[in-house]
Amino acid sequence: MRPEALALLAAACWAVSSLFSAPPAQRLGAFAFSRWRMVFASLILWGLALASGGWRSLDMATVALLGLSGVVGIFIGDTALFSCMNRLGPRRSGVLYATHALFSCVLAWAWLGETVWGWALLGSGLLVGGVMVAVAWGKRGDETHAWEQTRGPLAIGVGLGLLSALCQSLGTLMIKPLMVTGVDPVAASATRMSLALGAHTLLFASGWSGARAQAPLRRQDAFLIFMSAAVAMALGMTLILIALRDGQAGLVAVMSSVTPVLILPLLWLVYRRRPATGAWLGAALAVAGTALILG
Repeated sequence: MRPEALALLAAACWAVSSLFSAPPAQRLGAFAFSRWRMVFASLILWGLALASGGWRSLDMATVALLGLSGVVGIFIGDTALFSCMNRLGPRRSGVLYATHALFSCVLAWAWLGETVWGWALLGSGLLVGGVMVAVAWGKRGDETHAWEQTRGPLAIGVGLGLLSALCQSLGTLMIKPLMVTGVDPVAASATRMSLALGAHTLLFASGWSGARAQAPLRRQDAFLIFMSAAVAMALGMTLILIALRDGQAGLVAVMSSVTPVLILPLLWLVYRRRPATGAWLGAALAVAGTALILG
């Protein structure tokens, strides 16, 4: 399967996982939810890596680079994203996070010498623009949800959103050269996840109140978190690493940025609430861009 198609599948995994993530994340709090999700994802990934023997492809230098990637992309990136979401809500934080595709294209050109031309360049522009239109103008006129309110200075929220996008790009690009050496993608995902979890555990051990759970973990919470970890972090992130092994980092990042658009029909299906006109327009642009890239 083409790397761009694998990245699109990863975006679909992240979209589906959001349906599992919302209830426990709201109940436990962002940091406790992320920590438990990393625990489940690490167990799943290491089980697969041990069963397949993929762990044998790791060495100390590889583990160090994967660990740095996990701390930058997963620990710092996710922490900044959740902090941005708490200030600006999921809709506006989604717009800011979608810029990781633009960061990735620029950094891949400067760092790896990758270039995107022709129909792929036009398609990338349409896709990223469509994602931003879908999220920025996806609010219905009668929406008065608390998530649409701004908490604290707007500039800080914007800065956190851009930081999360930049860390996502850096965390992905720094392991692109490593993936072409034959490192097992599942073992690589397990290593990134485990070391990011280690950083999360240190944050929890520091005694910072924000890292503690807002409520005790229930059996239903554990099931939903496990499903989110399996779909998004075990399957989705492994697909991204496989795509990076064979494809251009910039295009992989662009294709994986369509998650906000893929969430739209899922939310309509689950909550029976039709997306706004702007969301449909953005989705159409994203589909057109995807067709140009894959065509």
